[in-house]
Amino acid sequence: MAAEIIRINPESLHETPGYHHITVAEAGRTAHLAGQCPLDRSGSLVGPGSIEAQVDQVVENALAALAAVEARPQDVVRSVIYVRSDDREDLSTAWSRLTASDLGPAFTSASTLLGVAQLGFPGQLVEVDLTAALPG
Repeated sequence: MAAEIIRINPESLHETPGYHHITVAEAGRTAHLAGQCPLDRSGSLVGPGSIEAQVDQVVENALAALAAVEARPQDVVRSVIYVRSDDREDLSTAWSRLTASDLGPAFTSASTLLGVAQLGFPGQLVEVDLTAALPG
């Protein structure tokens, strides 16, 4: 049985580009994924210098992590996206690529997009942190 997830955009808050201001999940089990990085199975950075290539690897890794706990992108109740940049165009590129991917439904829940000065691996440009409500 899937957890009931309700997504809300109160009329008194600004319109969003696809995410919801509030996500409510019934009490139950949750999975808190570590930040998914653009590393391949061997631990090598994918796509040095390319936000798009790094987003694609992050998507692949996040889908694998969700599948490991029998969750789908639609089960995500919270996401935080980190982009190593202070250029809004870079943040927009990452957001657009993520929301257009197979992981896209994850970003209709409560979501935060941040430009940051540094991430954990040399050359890393993108990281995604997800929380999912798990089936009962």
